[in-house]
Amino acid sequence: MIKAFVFDMDGVLLDTESVCDRTWTLAAKDFGVNGSDAERIVSLCRGTNKKTTRQIILRELGEGFDADGFMEATSDYFHKIDEAEGIATKPYAKECLAYLKDKGYSLALASSTRQAVVEKELKDAGLYDFFEYFVCGDMVKNSKPDPEIYQNAVDALGLKAEECVAVEDSPNGLISAKGAGLKTVMVPDRVGPDERTEKYTDCVYVSLKNIIENY
Repeated sequence: MIKAFVFDMDGVLLDTESVCDRTWTLAAKDFGVNGSDAERIVSLCRGTNKKTTRQIILRELGEGFDADGFMEATSDYFHKIDEAEGIATKPYAKECLAYLKDKGYSLALASSTRQAVVEKELKDAGLYDFFEYFVCGDMVKNSKPDPEIYQNAVDALGLKAEECVAVEDSPNGLISAKGAGLKTVMVPDRVGPDERTEKYTDCVYVSLKNIIENY
């Protein structure tokens, strides 16, 4: 019996991934990184925290690359876009959370983004108060795809993993949730379902509206 839903934030509830892609394109030009390389690497980093993102950048672009400077540039661009345009919610995000809450499900968030940013962005979007528990990227030792973040979310909820559904958009997130034993729902954003995600995904929904229709 499903008792709780654990949501990823970026690309699932908030349209941050499209903004992230824009920041990587801008920073790539500043740092002389080929555009196709930037596109490939940002896809590898989806769902991971700052520490793991840095490791991936250095692995892909070489130990001599200024990963810290590059990441700072993407962060600066993100804040500028956020201030100028705001961050849009994904379709049916608020409706889905309100529906699940009304049905009596417990709600938790498992995001690789650091806690201060998670709180700001969810409050700005009017989504913060739906959640009972938050596990963020700076609250765990190991980032997605490691299962730690979802294990901690399940522990916070006081439930068994099989009583929880994880809602994710990225391969790293799906691997993390499935590794922790949760049922997994993929709502694709920038990366579609493929052979890599198939064995970690219990079902694929076009949008969050499908959760309302099926639970």
